[in-house]
Amino acid sequence: MTKLKLGPIEDDKPVKVTLELPAALHRDLVAYADILSRETGQAAADPVRLIVPMLVRFIAADRGFSKARQTSPSRVVGK
Repeated sequence: MTKLKLGPIEDDKPVKVTLELPAALHRDLVAYADILSRETGQAAADPVRLIVPMLVRFIAADRGFSKARQTSPSRVVGK
C-alpha cells in the first residue's frame, strides 16, 4: 500500500477559483487522484479538489512560514 500525504477528501462547500495549470501538473493531479481513490476506497476525486488539501498540508508543513507567522503576524496576510 502506498503512503500518500493526503487522506480522504472532505466533502466541503466549493468555492469558485480560476487557475491555469501546466499540462504536466494536471496529469500528475489526475494520477494522484486515481491512486488516492484506490487507497481510500472512495470514488475517484476530481483532481482539482486535491489542490486545496495539498496547499493546506504544504503550508502546515512549512516551518519557515510557521515561524515567520509567529514572529511577525502583522506582515502575513490572513493573520
